Amino acid sequence: MKLSKFKFDLPAELLAEHPSKERDEARLMVVHRKTGEIEHKQFKDLINYFEEGDLMIVNDTKVFPARMYGNKEKTGARIEVFLLRELNRESLLWDVLVDPARKIRIGNKLYFGNDDLVAEVIDNTTSRGRTLRFLFDGSYEDFKAIIAKLGETPLPRYIKREVEPQDAERYQTVYAENEGSVAAPTAGLHFSKHLMKRLEIKGVDIAKLTLHVGLGTFRSVEVEDLTKHKMDSEEVHIPQNCVDMVNKAKKGKGKICAVGTTSMRAIETSVSADGLLKPYDGWTNKFIFPPYDFNIANCMITNFHTPLSTLLMMTCAFGGYDLIMKAYKEAIKEKYKFYTYGDAMLIL
Repeated sequence: MKLSKFKFDLPAELLAEHPSKERDEARLMVVHRKTGEIEHKQFKDLINYFEEGDLMIVNDTKVFPARMYGNKEKTGARIEVFLLRELNRESLLWDVLVDPARKIRIGNKLYFGNDDLVAEVIDNTTSRGRTLRFLFDGSYEDFKAIIAKLGETPLPRYIKREVEPQDAERYQTVYAENEGSVAAPTAGLHFSKHLMKRLEIKGVDIAKLTLHVGLGTFRSVEVEDLTKHKMDSEEVHIPQNCVDMVNKAKKGKGKICAVGTTSMRAIETSVSADGLLKPYDGWTNKFIFPPYDFNIANCMITNFHTPLSTLLMMTCAFGGYDLIMKAYKEAIKEKYKFYTYGDAMLIL
C-alpha cells in the first residue's frame, strides 16, 4: 500500500476549532463492514449498537499541560517549549521541542514565569528537539505543580485560536487517570459521564489500558512505500484486569470495541500465539496499515483523520480501504468535522 493512496482533499473549514457543545452530541457515522451501509447518528446513539456482555477498551491516559513559554537568558527572546517526555525524574531531565529552535543551543538557560522555574539546555536531539535539565530545589510534587501552573493545554497546531479555559476539561476524556500524554486520545473525548453510566447499566463492560500519546502519532509519513516508515515509540501499560476482561469477552463472542487508534495499537502490540491479549508494560512503535489482520477488536470508534496520516491508514486497515475512503467522501459531503475536536465514526 502506497502513501499516495491516502491523499484526499479536505476543506479547511471542516477542521474542528472547537468541540461539540455536549460531548456525546457530536455526530457519529456508523459504517457496517458486512453490508457497506453508512448511517448518520449522534454519538449518544452508540449505545443502541451494543448489548450486555459487550466490551469497550478505552485508553485512560491523561494529558498534561505540555506547552510552556519561557525567555532566553540575556536576550529575553520568547521561546515555546513543548514537553515531550520525562527522561529522568531524579535529575528533572526532559525531552522537549523548542521554537524557534535556531536560537537555542547547548548551555543556554531558559526562564519560565516570574523566574519560578529555570532550565538548562544540555543536549540537541533533533532539529527542534532538545534535552532540558530543570533547576529546581523543591519536591517533585512542587515541580509538577509549577508545570501545571505555567503550562497550557497542548492543543494541536492546526487550531489557530488561543487556548480557552474550557480546553483544560474538554481536551481530556472523562475517564482520564494516568498522566503522561501530550495529545488526547480523541475518540474518547465524545464519552460523557452520563453515556458511560448508561453503558454500564446496559451491561457493557469497560476495560482500561494506558498508552501515553506522543507527537510521533501525528508525524507525517515521508516515504511512498509504507513498509519503510518508522513510528515513534509510545509507552504502553496493559494491566491484568484489562486482559481478563478482554479475553473473557473474546471467548464470549460478543463485541469488543477499541475506542480509538491508541487503544487499537496497544492491544495489537501484545497478542499471544493463540490470539488472546497479554499483559504488557513497555513501549510500542507498531505501525498498522492495510492489509492487516486484527487479532482482538471486532469493532472500533475513531475520529475523522487528516489526509496521509498514520491514523487514517489504521482506520482503512480495519474498515477496508474502499469502504473507508467512500465513507470519508460522504463525511466531506455531509460536512462532518475532522480531527481532534471533530466528529466520530463507529466501524462495525
